[in-house]
Amino acid sequence: MASGVVKWFNATKGYGFIAPADGGKDVFVHISAVERAGQKSLQEGQQIQYELVEGRNGRFSAEELVLG
Repeated sequence: MASGVVKWFNATKGYGFIAPADGGKDVFVHISAVERAGQKSLQEGQQIQYELVEGRNGRFSAEELVLG
């Protein structure tokens, strides 16, 4: 499981990005993954763990979120 910090998240738009702890490329996170984790939104600077999953379009996103 990867970890990082929420860079920004906009609940109105329904998405945001996580800055990975390993310094790699920012990771997309969709509101549906947040809601599956039992949350309504994410806060900037919040610690988070996630699984990196490749979507049908070939892009990666954060799933299976665990908030820290």
